[in-house]
Amino acid sequence: MDGIQIRTASLDDAAAIAEIYNQGIEDRVATFETELRSAEDQLAWLRSIAGRYPAVVAQIDGQIVGWAGAGPYRVRECYQGIGEFSMYVRRDWRGRGVGDLLVAALISEAERLGLWKLLSRIFTFNEVSRALCRKHGFREVGVYEKHARLDGRWLDVVIVERLISANLNFVSL
Repeated sequence: MDGIQIRTASLDDAAAIAEIYNQGIEDRVATFETELRSAEDQLAWLRSIAGRYPAVVAQIDGQIVGWAGAGPYRVRECYQGIGEFSMYVRRDWRGRGVGDLLVAALISEAERLGLWKLLSRIFTFNEVSRALCRKHGFREVGVYEKHARLDGRWLDVVIVERLISANLNFVSL
């Protein structure tokens, strides 16, 4: 896509990441989260994953229009090479290929950082995200039924995973 730069997220991106994440929270199509995030919340998150888990942003004309990032899957040492990821695109940029670029960059950055797997949970009705994940080699491995409630409704989620084969033979934690 012309004009869009994908780069590693920096601490200076925290406010834009919070703004885009808050749109996702408000739209109720991608997260069970209901409390809006502050720039300080996202700054703390970026600091907590720095150097260990990937975070990337899409930027056009100096404006952040989307982000993707991963964090720890579980705290046990044996799972430290698995990143649980999220991806959000600003409302006015959805459906324009930004998510495609972000997921590709996230996978590349996860490989560079030595992760051997990325995974996520997607609302079963979020066909766009499910299709995007399939396009990038994620497989659907199951469904958590009635995983949590959002606005009083039980929702199911599809579990997706993608192995990063380059890192399966040698892993140093």
